[in-house]
Amino acid sequence: MTAPDRSSYQSPLADRYASRAMLTLWGPQTRYGLWRRLWLALAESQQALGLAIPDDAIEAMRAHLDDIDFDAVAVYEQKFRHDVMAHVHAFGDVAPAARKFIHLGATSCYVTDNAELILMRRGLALLREKLLDTLDALSVFAREWKDVPALGYTHLQPAQLTTVGKRATLWMQDILLDLADLEHRVTTLPFRGVKGTTGTQASFLSLFDGDHAKVRQLDGLVCQRMDFAASIPVSGQTYSRKVDAQVLGVVAGIAATASKFSGDIRMLQAFGELEEPFEQHQIGSSAMAYKRNPMRSERIAALARFVLSLEPNANQTHAVQYFERTLDDSANRRLAIPESFLATDAILVLMQNVVRGLEVHPARIRRRVDDELPFMATEELIVRFVRAGGDRQEAHEIIRGHSIEAARAVKDGAPRNDMLDRLAADPAFGVSLEDLQAVTDPSRFVGRAPQQVGEFLAEHVAPWLSRDRSGVEREEVRV
Repeated sequence: MTAPDRSSYQSPLADRYASRAMLTLWGPQTRYGLWRRLWLALAESQQALGLAIPDDAIEAMRAHLDDIDFDAVAVYEQKFRHDVMAHVHAFGDVAPAARKFIHLGATSCYVTDNAELILMRRGLALLREKLLDTLDALSVFAREWKDVPALGYTHLQPAQLTTVGKRATLWMQDILLDLADLEHRVTTLPFRGVKGTTGTQASFLSLFDGDHAKVRQLDGLVCQRMDFAASIPVSGQTYSRKVDAQVLGVVAGIAATASKFSGDIRMLQAFGELEEPFEQHQIGSSAMAYKRNPMRSERIAALARFVLSLEPNANQTHAVQYFERTLDDSANRRLAIPESFLATDAILVLMQNVVRGLEVHPARIRRRVDDELPFMATEELIVRFVRAGGDRQEAHEIIRGHSIEAARAVKDGAPRNDMLDRLAADPAFGVSLEDLQAVTDPSRFVGRAPQQVGEFLAEHVAPWLSRDRSGVEREEVRV
């Protein structure tokens, strides 16, 4: 086994984070294998429409779709300073019968753009499967913890109670929105098709002796062979880079969903309510041996920030594609598009791992609920006072005074919120401690949260999870 080269920069996305499937998708073998398939589809379609391309040329192409001599390509590219022509010549070397027909009538963007669209569509499909796996894991978690009351927060301040499971449905709702966006984009993603140097199809019109109908048929046949419903209606040399922005908008949306999830987990772990997985020999801090840091969630946040920074880049690229195209998109897209997919793939690997290993601490959750619940129960306490014959305004003033004192005591180090004890001891309030405690059962303050979880899982999540996913490969990845 050859030792890896440690003298050159290695992308962490490839070396540490992304899955094998996503790395393979964006690797050179897949990309340039697609180029050869696109040249084959073009030649087959041209032959079907009457161009004199012999069968042995087609067979030669078909026989050498994947045996790419990358060393030969590198030599050609150094000579020509043109990657597409380097691959044209390397393909012709192994398929000499097809040499003069490879790339006939096409411009470089015929292979580069069409291959990019295929790669993005396949990349979205890989992300879709990871989203569904994450949704599945969250559905198990939400169902298990749907009845457990927990503090809800607005403005990062304690608000009405929710349940642990109900909070998980908020994360799941975002995933469902991402899935809907993703499926729409996959369904409507156009092919570039066969458009020529400036999008006018002039070279193909010349090949077919001015037969406009055959040129239109050629575009349609290539689309069919590459499994696209249709090509973009008009283009310059490239398809509109707005399409890239639309796709990366979906990808960045997934990253944003995961980032929001990771932020919630990090805060809940700081509160002690739950913790992400922590392996037996994992080290949280090189200095503080007791530390158990939410490093997976923090990594999600870090990678998501990177993906979110790439989304506006796609719109910026589209905005400066003057006239039929400029080449300042090329180097940018070689980085931005694959890395958006690779980083988001890594994010979903991490998110699945976190969800499947979440540790919930009910006692800590209950203690934090108990610290705040008396304040949240004030409306019920006022009602109880009035039912006993008291005055609503008087009750409000009594509760206000005791709640302020109790809150100050907790902030000053009191072991618990003793507001109920203070009220029970106040003869002006006249309600026993037992009655007050009955009013403050946490389950009285979660509303329909448990029912919402069940309804959401049955009506919205189950239809997605019940779709046929047979044949989908799973892989173990390092987190």
